Order: sequence, then structure tokens, then C-alpha cells
Amino acid sequence: MFIQGRKLQNERLIAVENRGTPSNFIKNIITEDLSSGKVQEVVTRFPPEPNGYLHIGHAKAIWINFTLADEFGGKTNLRFDDTNPLKEDTEYVNSIKEDVKWLGYEWEELRFASDYFGEMYERAELLIQKGKAYVDDLSADQIRELRGTLTEPGKNSPFRERSAEESLDLFRRMRAGEFKDGEKVLRAKIDMASPNINLRDPVIYRISHSHHHNTGDAWCIYPMYTFAHPLEDAIEHVTHSLCSLEFEDQRPFYDWVIAECEMEAAPHQYEFGRLNLAQTVTSKRKLKLLVDEGHVDGWDDPRMPTISGLRRRGYTPEAIRSFVHETGISKSQGLVDLQMLEHFIREDLKLTVPRTMSVLRPLKVIITNYPEGQTEYFEIENNVENPEMGTRQIPFSREIYIERDDFMEVPPNKYFRLFPGNEVRLKNAYFIKCTDFIKDENGEVVELHCTYDPETRSGSGFTGRKVKGTLHWVDAGQAVPAEFRLYEPLISAEEADAEAEVEGLEVSADKPEPSFLDQLNPNSLQILQGFVEPGLKDSVPQDKFQFFRHGYFNVDSKYSTPEHLVFNLVVSLKSSFQPGK
Repeated sequence: MFIQGRKLQNERLIAVENRGTPSNFIKNIITEDLSSGKVQEVVTRFPPEPNGYLHIGHAKAIWINFTLADEFGGKTNLRFDDTNPLKEDTEYVNSIKEDVKWLGYEWEELRFASDYFGEMYERAELLIQKGKAYVDDLSADQIRELRGTLTEPGKNSPFRERSAEESLDLFRRMRAGEFKDGEKVLRAKIDMASPNINLRDPVIYRISHSHHHNTGDAWCIYPMYTFAHPLEDAIEHVTHSLCSLEFEDQRPFYDWVIAECEMEAAPHQYEFGRLNLAQTVTSKRKLKLLVDEGHVDGWDDPRMPTISGLRRRGYTPEAIRSFVHETGISKSQGLVDLQMLEHFIREDLKLTVPRTMSVLRPLKVIITNYPEGQTEYFEIENNVENPEMGTRQIPFSREIYIERDDFMEVPPNKYFRLFPGNEVRLKNAYFIKCTDFIKDENGEVVELHCTYDPETRSGSGFTGRKVKGTLHWVDAGQAVPAEFRLYEPLISAEEADAEAEVEGLEVSADKPEPSFLDQLNPNSLQILQGFVEPGLKDSVPQDKFQFFRHGYFNVDSKYSTPEHLVFNLVVSLKSSFQPGK
């Protein structure tokens, strides 16, 4: 009965795909490169490290690379920068491919940095032969101590003046597996006094006797990310290497590698402001910590900002793409309100999902003057804003459930829901009046007794009197038991996690950071047991509904079964957020 809604979702995705990127500095650069003949075909790449699941920040990088290339008739490769076997896994490779496809993108070619390990090794030997690299025996801690600071130059390693012949011999013996992990490294020979700390003889190869998910045990030395990445771009003839701003200081080394390794192609790196969401952690290191320590239910926990978590929660690719489109492309590093993301999922769902009734905190109501054993049906619209979605029949009988919050024994002023002696409308049904209530031994109200007025049947045209309160409900006889999972932000404080995820960078290495675990919201998940309309009994994972007064919900893909439906809160019904302001 909801085919029309799915059709609208497909049409919306096509509209999002055809929108392209708004005017931005990268688009202007590409336009100039093509018109001047500097570039014949635009080639971009999305190059994740397979050491975790993709998150909402990656969605922006995916959109930028794929959409810009598509706008100019170019192509985009999906490339895994798999240079660190200790942190990488095929699980992450598969999840990344699934996420990119789910977002609606198709890559031109699937590549791995490990596909180029042979050529990278040859380029490293070339650097040694040119006197541009040397084997260093210092430990990682010793190298760090000699590196200097942002205001003080570094100091040369005692092994910096090793001859090219000796370094080449040692490097080949590193390759042959003669040395232990950490015993030696290969460093670029640039300038230990450079004001850019990234040019102070960075490590470009290290020893790691580790099994690699793609190359097995073929290698025991691996290139550092910052050395491998520019080589990969050059090998693939990438024309515009697009990355976030934390890589800006790495660009001189990026250019140095391409030039000194004498690569045929010379890509150029351009940096854009990354996507930072308030109350959202996007460091893969921290997200992995949440998973490993059991603070969340895996990488796809609906509270996680991962693409798989958003998908399981009920977000759509259309909403995510509209969101990143709205954030645009610029050099600025800003903080985006979480409500902005929520706005776009509301906009995407409001015309495409049915509006149904559910009771999350049930309170039984017995309509004492309604005939026992009788059931009647009401026809209601699936979506009042989209009549093409049709109608459905819902049952009504002597016993129903309403929300516990919709009754108060002693109500405050301007409380228009049920209380003793008050009359309200049951949505799409009748007026009922509370005549009595029953409490348990703890003094909690467990049952209401009401009467109904047959003259007030919905759709009958009754105008004899008006009531101020309208309650949603479900028929107790045919209601389907369901579990509801309500979510709040995982992080209590407004934290924008702008941590650089560049392998080899010493991010906050000199000072301990306060644990972000202290900012976890203890109320981020609330589980309730209630009921939904009988028409939802055959719901399957990823079916979405608007529950009156509660919000938009999605059938959970991990725990929901035909015998035990589980609904995740996607987003509440309303927000104060206004796009464009």
C-alpha cells in the first residue's frame, strides 16, 4: 500500500543527483584547467583507509569527488589507502564499498594502494640513489625528540649522512626481512630546519611483519600514508586530488614526493573545509574505541555518525546528499548544527512515508458503553499531504490503548487531554469522556474507564460541540506489540572533533587530551515496549513510518523480526531549524 511513497523517494534521488555542486572554488579551478588545456579529462578519487567504517564527514568527501567529476564528464576511482596492515581489515573494505553504493555512487575503477607496493618500493630506491632518502636506526621516540617544535628547528639524525650505497643495502635487507619491527626506518632527506614540520625528514617506510589483507605476507615493510598517497594519485593520473584542510600542511611534501620520485603525472592537491557536526565525534580512532569498549552496539549502532549507523537508524541517501549539498564547498572550517541534518531527513520523509498510530507508553482504556465483542473499521488517509498514497482501514473496539502521558488525575491549567470528567476526540474515531480510573498497589493509574458518544463518529459531520484535545490510539484487540528505541545525541557537550586522521602525524602527542568518554550522554538510548496498528505487522527492515506526535521511525535491520518488531526513532516531528539562516 506504500508503493507511491517509494516511487517518490526514487524521483527525489534522481533530482538530487541532477543538482550537481553549488558554485565553489574547486569547480572554478576545474573549469579553468579544462578551458586552458591543462587537463583533458577530470579524474578524482575517494581514498579511504580501510581501518574503520565511513562516517557522515566521509559522505561530504564522497559527494565532492564523485559529483564534481560527474559534472565535468570525468571519472572517480574508489581507492583504498591500505598501507597499515595492523589497523586494516576486509570487513572495513566491504563496509566502505556498501556505503558508497548505498549513497548512490558508482566508481570507475576499484583500486588499492597495495596494488602499487612494487612501484612504490622502486621509487623509494630511486630516492636513496639520488641521495634524497636514508635508512635511520633511531627509534620512533628518538626521531620524535629530534624533530623539533613549531618554533624550534629539528636536529639531524646521526645516520643522516649514510652513503646511498649503505642505505640502499640496508633498505633491501629491510625488504628481505632481516630486521625486527621498529629496528630501522627509511626517511626522506629534506630539511630538518624547515618551518614546515612535515618536511623535517619524514619517515616514508617502516618495518611491520604483519599479514596484509590484500597482499598477504608478501611484504614486511610498508610505505607511510603520506608517501604512498601522492604516488597513488600520480599512478592513477588523478588530476585533482581533493582532501580536507588538515592535509594542507602536507601539500609541500605531497609535491616533493611526486617531483623527486620523477612521476610522469603531476596531480595537484586542493583542500576544502571538512564537515564537523555539533555533538558528533568523527575520529575513527574514537569511534573504534566506542565499539571496542562496548559503549555502542557496533559500528552500525543508530547513535553512531557512521553511514551504516545512519542507514540502520532510517536516514536515506537522498537526505544525506541534500544535507552535504547544502553545506557546500569552501575553505572555511565550520561547525554545522545537528538540526540541519535532521531537517533534511524530515523533508525527505514527509511526503513518502505513511502516517500511522502507535502507543509507546500504553495505558488501557475501556469504553464502558461500547458493545462488547463489536469491532468497526475506520478509513483513514495514509498521508494527508500526499493523497496518492491512498487509504487504509483501522479497527476500533471496546478496549484501546492511549499514551500514558495523555491522562492526568489532577491536570494543570490548559491541559486539554484526558482527566476525570473531560472529553477528547480519538483521532479518526469518536469523542470519549473519562468517567473513572483504576490504580495498582503502587498508586499508579493502570486503566481508564470512559464513555463514547456514537453521534461524534469521525466523518459523520457532527458539529454539536467541540473539544480541544485529540489523542492517537490503537485498538487493544488487534494491536501489534512492538519495541521502540528512542535516541538522543551520543555526546552531551557540543564537540566538533576536528582531529586529523593522517597516518604518521603526531596529533596531540605531547599533551594528553581529556577523555571524550566523559561526555557520553547516559540518555542516548531509551527502549520502550508498546503497540502499533495491526497494518504494520508485516513490516520489514528499512520500512519507514511517521507515528503521530512521536516522529519518524524505521524498522531496525539488526533486531527486528516478524515476531518482535523493533522501531528506531529516525527524527522527531519538529525542529526550530530554518534552512538558509
